[in-house]
Amino acid sequence: MAEPRKFQAGVVNVTFGEGVTIVEPCNLYGCSIGDGSFVGPFVEIQKSVTIGKRTRIQSHAFVCELVTIGDDCFISHGAMFINDLFQSGGPAWGRQDLWKGTQIGNKVSIGTNATVLPVSICDNVVVGAGAVVTKDITVPGIYAGNPARLIRKL
Repeated sequence: MAEPRKFQAGVVNVTFGEGVTIVEPCNLYGCSIGDGSFVGPFVEIQKSVTIGKRTRIQSHAFVCELVTIGDDCFISHGAMFINDLFQSGGPAWGRQDLWKGTQIGNKVSIGTNATVLPVSICDNVVVGAGAVVTKDITVPGIYAGNPARLIRKL
């Protein structure tokens, strides 16, 4: 019987600002986390991700490559970021040239179990729990649903 390849979760090649808190176990590698930020347990933040200052990433969130999150943001439990849109009918299978990036502004809250596709979200936005963000958000406000729609301007 063959042995599986084993990888261990951990914190590798991360640039931390001052006063960052992480709760292990978590899987952080090749990313940058700003001053005063918090990363909860069971979070994965992949390489080339930038997290701003005073941002909270709650448990079980997944932040894939090509995501930038601004200052004073809140990423709730189980929030997922996507960079592969399956443009060829399936996973890109290592074709990173098919991946797309996501830009999250400042003072953005992403609700529990929300899914964020490759988009830009402006400052001062609340994305409701379970929402699916499929298009850029350019107007500050509260967004909810699948696909996420403006509920009320802030």
